[in-house]
Amino acid sequence: MSKEHSENIIIKNVTEENISDLGVFCIKNKKAEGYKVKKDWFCSARNKGVRIKIAFDQDDKQLGFIEYLPSEIAWRPIKARNYIFIQCIAMFSKSTRDKGTASRMIQEIEKEAMAENKFGLCTMSSNGSWMANKTLFLKNGFNILEKKGRFELLGKSFNGNSEKPELLDWTQEQSAFKGWHLLYANQCPWHIKSVTDLQSTAKEYSIDLKVKELDSPSQAQQAPSGYGTFSLIKDGKLLADHYISKTRFKTILKQELQS
Repeated sequence: MSKEHSENIIIKNVTEENISDLGVFCIKNKKAEGYKVKKDWFCSARNKGVRIKIAFDQDDKQLGFIEYLPSEIAWRPIKARNYIFIQCIAMFSKSTRDKGTASRMIQEIEKEAMAENKFGLCTMSSNGSWMANKTLFLKNGFNILEKKGRFELLGKSFNGNSEKPELLDWTQEQSAFKGWHLLYANQCPWHIKSVTDLQSTAKEYSIDLKVKELDSPSQAQQAPSGYGTFSLIKDGKLLADHYISKTRFKTILKQELQS
């Protein structure tokens, strides 16, 4: 097991061999379906480039995690060559954030990227739900490269001559969807709960909700939302671009059925 020590924080690399012990951070119950699908997703052959770090304190309590991978196989609508893409980052609590845990994990990734001769780091941020805002990244030397809707693309280049990462235009993909559609990937362990809830609610309302699991980075990059791994869409109109509850879906249904 690889460990990097930073003062009182221990950062462990999650691997296929130790994921059963370390877990996936976001879901603690290892009997939950979300834990199982995330574990399977991480260990699948198509995700060999995905890496996860979990930060622990000296009492072995999990403080936060970060997921990252080569930018070419990002599960978000971006185009970037030879960068490392930070796909997800989450902290357990505000007190954890105040300790600088997230910055320490980003710094470890930056060291790895430099050692691998990458052009830099990039990520997406948002002030909305289910994605980190830009404050953390700006503090760590990232710059805002592009903005679209509620999403921003940020980058930190090691090479001033390298081609800058870009956002793909996910709105161009939306018109192809007729009727009700839900697209998701198990990159986030919470998605499967939302999928199950939305399917049962759609049945309750006699709605034909077509559900598709995205099974490759290219499908996520071409998804009809900026989030990439979750899209609820009806007749070309994006209704949700992140995990939603059964209650929220019922509100959306009532609004759409009345219009």
